[in-house]
Amino acid sequence: MHPDLILVNLLNPPVLFFFLGLIAVWLKSDLEVPQPLPKFFSLYLLLAIGFKGGVELRHSGLHAEALTALGAALALSVLVPLLAWPVLRRRLDNANAAAIAATYGSVSAVTFIAAISFLEQLQVAHGGYMVAALALMEFPAILVGVALYNRAQRGDQPAAADSWGKLLHEAVANGSVLLLVGSLVIGALTGESGGQALKPYTTDIFRGMLCLFLLDMGIVSGRRLGQLRTLGAFPVAFALGMPLAGAVLALGLAALLGLSAGDAFLLTVLAASASYIAVPAAMRNAIPEASPGVYVTLALAVTFPFNIVVGLPLYMAAIRQFWS
Repeated sequence: MHPDLILVNLLNPPVLFFFLGLIAVWLKSDLEVPQPLPKFFSLYLLLAIGFKGGVELRHSGLHAEALTALGAALALSVLVPLLAWPVLRRRLDNANAAAIAATYGSVSAVTFIAAISFLEQLQVAHGGYMVAALALMEFPAILVGVALYNRAQRGDQPAAADSWGKLLHEAVANGSVLLLVGSLVIGALTGESGGQALKPYTTDIFRGMLCLFLLDMGIVSGRRLGQLRTLGAFPVAFALGMPLAGAVLALGLAALLGLSAGDAFLLTVLAASASYIAVPAAMRNAIPEASPGVYVTLALAVTFPFNIVVGLPLYMAAIRQFWS
């Protein structure tokens, strides 16, 4: 990994504010972002990134490369949990194995937003349709995880149709997914005129809001680090290894399909990330036996910091190596 990529990432203000949150926990400071501001920041970031992606989608259109990238994203959201499942079942019960597999097949919107900020620092272009890829990858992995759990628990007996319909509804109607997709559609409908009208809100203050949100994420992640001692070595090793496996899979697929460097990077970040918003909401009802203290902690306290600090420059180094 070239040192310039590490410096660009570490000197990116949002990443530095993430470290500030970690340091605050380490120093046992009383620094915190009061509720309900973190929820507001999350809603804002999803709205802004979705809207800007929709404007870009309207500008570029759904051409062949866009459809190829979206197809690759869907494929990865199915393949990643299928690859994770047999590894997890060797050491964990069916419920936790399925929940973790779904977690790593789904995506982290915040990691994706940080990746876009990283691309902007490097002045690397990407397609707005990658926001649609983010939205598409949220729920297929949830369905795969539940299907794997049901098959393991009941053999090959199919689940009731109404239960699948309820699960699909919960995944699609999840607030984060709905806001992201809705903002994407609104941006696509309004186009450049809408983009200019909302530019002060969705663009000018975007990085400042991201800094505040990652400050809070640093505090939350720091507080969860103490729980890692109770999980054992295997889950933590998986939480570090699975992002790399997903990244390798995405890089190979992006190279095979001929995606641009920016789109390949974002696809790799999506495949390497893990959900700690959409999946816990769905798993709470679909697989209540699974422990959020395991799959949420792994995603939030291990994989998220790894991707923010090490993963982004590592994946870009691979892109530079193979796309040159």
